[in-house]
Amino acid sequence: MEMGKSDKIRVLLKIGTNVLTKETRNISRGKIEDIARQIVALKDTYEFVIVSSGAIAAAKQFVNLEANGKEITVKQALASIGQPHLMRIFQENFRELGLLSSQCLLSYSDFEQRQSKVNIVNTIKVLVKNNYIPIINENDTVATDEINFGDNDKLAALTAVLLKVDLFVIATNTNGIYTKRSIEENKVETIIETTNIQSLKKEAEKSISVQGTGGMGSKIEAVEIAQQAAIETWVVNGLKDNFIIDAIQNKTKFTKITAK
Repeated sequence: MEMGKSDKIRVLLKIGTNVLTKETRNISRGKIEDIARQIVALKDTYEFVIVSSGAIAAAKQFVNLEANGKEITVKQALASIGQPHLMRIFQENFRELGLLSSQCLLSYSDFEQRQSKVNIVNTIKVLVKNNYIPIINENDTVATDEINFGDNDKLAALTAVLLKVDLFVIATNTNGIYTKRSIEENKVETIIETTNIQSLKKEAEKSISVQGTGGMGSKIEAVEIAQQAAIETWVVNGLKDNFIIDAIQNKTKFTKITAK
C-alpha cells in the first residue's frame, strides 16, 4: 500500500476544534487563512494531508439543536449540518491562495478492513499527486468515536500511519505538553523533546478545553500510535500565527516526540 511518495516531506496536520475556532464559538477564517498561507510558503519542500475537527462548532454558528441537551444523536446531527459549512470555509480560503482542497470522511471501521485501507491510500495518492489537499474528518453521522472522546486525535494518528507520513503535527491550544510540576506551580514549562511515552503519560495533564473533546490524554494516545510506526510527532500551539513554519525553524516552544 505504498503511496508512491514524492521527494517532499509528507506532513499529517491535525487541527483541533480549539485551534479552528481560536477558542471562540465560531470557526476562524483567519486561522484557516494562516494555515493556507503556511502551506503555500512550504509547498516546494512539504506536502500536507489535513485531519480537521470543527464540524459541530461550524453548525452551532447556524443552528440551535440544543433542546435535547448533549445527546449523541444531536451532536451527530450538528456534525452533519456543520461539515459542508466547514468544507466551504476551507475551500474558499484555500482557493484564494491558489490551493485546491478535497473532503474525505473516515470511520474507525475503515482502518479495520484491508480493502478500505487500500481504497483510502489509493484515493489520497491521486489527490496529492494532483495537488489537492485532502481534508479528513470523522464520518460523524455514522460513527461516534471521536464525538465522545478524542477530537480526531486517534483518527489522525491512524491516518498518519496508514499514509506512512514523515511527520505528524498535532495543532492544539498549548505550547506542546507541559510538565506536571510546572502546571501545579502555575508556571508552565514545555517538554521539548522525548522518546519516552510512559514518562509523557505521567507528566501530561488534561488541558482546558472550550470546544474540543481531546485533552492531552487522547493526544498522547495518538503520539503512541505514531511512534509505534516510527513516525515523529510534534505537539504545537496552533493558536499562534505561523505555527508550522515557526516550529520547523525552531522559533517557538513545542514538544517533539521522536521515534525510538
